[in-house]
Amino acid sequence: MGTGLLSPCRQNSSLRALEAEAIFTLREVAGQFERPALLFSGGKDSIVLVHLARKAFAPGPIPFPLLHIDTGHNFPETLEFRDWLVKSVGAQLQVRYVQDSIDSGRVKEETGPYASRNGLQTITLLDAISELRVDAAIGGARRDEEKARAKERVFSHRDVFGQWDPKNQRPELWQIYNGLKAPGEHFRVFPLSNWTELDIWLYIQEERLAIPSLYFTHLREVVQRQDVLLAWSEHLTLLPGEKPRTRRVRFRTVGDSTCTGAVESDASNLDEVLAEVISARVTERSGRSDDRRSDAAMEDRKRLGYF
Repeated sequence: MGTGLLSPCRQNSSLRALEAEAIFTLREVAGQFERPALLFSGGKDSIVLVHLARKAFAPGPIPFPLLHIDTGHNFPETLEFRDWLVKSVGAQLQVRYVQDSIDSGRVKEETGPYASRNGLQTITLLDAISELRVDAAIGGARRDEEKARAKERVFSHRDVFGQWDPKNQRPELWQIYNGLKAPGEHFRVFPLSNWTELDIWLYIQEERLAIPSLYFTHLREVVQRQDVLLAWSEHLTLLPGEKPRTRRVRFRTVGDSTCTGAVESDASNLDEVLAEVISARVTERSGRSDDRRSDAAMEDRKRLGYF
């Protein structure tokens, strides 16, 4: 999980500033809220968050649980890495399942070739927040990912229904964060708001963090749907004429396998991944088919309580 846990980043002054800002934010969460939780997907951003939380509270343990919303369509590599990481760092893990929300009638399974459980996570997450009485859900979202996420505050207020109103957020001048809330409300907190995809990869390299193998080139059966390469699995319904083909790919972002697109790549190590990120002309979420359902797909989901 990296060397020198208590030491700052060794070389990059920009990364040192971002690290200090994130650690400050995590400590503010611990100071202002009673029952925070860290939303953990198994992806690179949440891995960085866990590492930052270890630094923020060392030599003690991370003082809040990791909360994973399992769609049932996760990549096996992600789940294996999640379990390894939790055991490695000695964290507490809470897992809630979209399948349980479906079985209880809380949500309805989508059908058809474009079906995904990604949006269904919202109800499972809100139910988990209510059950665990979470008053601050810490997430790894960054402003550079998507235009709706660019509107988020670091301390992002949610009402009693778990909904987000981008026009009803508190000012955050001089990094003064206001966590006051009414009963039943909660906050989403984004310590990585000012980081970029390149910052994340540079930090992973600098801190020598382990990450899932999905982020490096490998052979995988994929289906090309328009300009997106979707991983072939039993959960993906083929359109007429579609046929799985084996290609050398990697993933820039990790999510529900039915809507997370891969990119063709020969990048087998961090240096090669960094070279790809530096030269990329599209965002890492450009391969997320769920973001393409409408021009405001992400903002619509976030208004309802999505990550």
